[in-house]
Amino acid sequence: MAKTRMVMELGMGVSLVSQDYTKAACRAVQDALYRNSLSLPFVFGGTPADMIVELEVAVQQPDQVDIEQVQKLIPHGKSSVSVVHGGLDIPQPNQIGTTTVANVAVVVYLDLEPGDR
Repeated sequence: MAKTRMVMELGMGVSLVSQDYTKAACRAVQDALYRNSLSLPFVFGGTPADMIVELEVAVQQPDQVDIEQVQKLIPHGKSSVSVVHGGLDIPQPNQIGTTTVANVAVVVYLDLEPGDR
């Protein structure tokens, strides 16, 4: 079997004032996922549980993201989350808070036999 990349979805999420990195990351995942319905596993004789889902989240302070909370948003398959430095922090005027932007790449793989492709 070979892990084969099937789909990549991109998303962006924002925490408008509270600089909540987990909230921004969760919104980015929702942006990437919740306009899609993947029937791809069925084409190869599998189910959504067979998907391997890898998320890469980018924010300015990666250590501030609750990885378990982000991972709970993945409805099917075996998932993993990595958080890296990226995204944006934009100070609000008059020091009333910071707008936090998170970016995410969600990549879906299937474990396929070479002849299945």
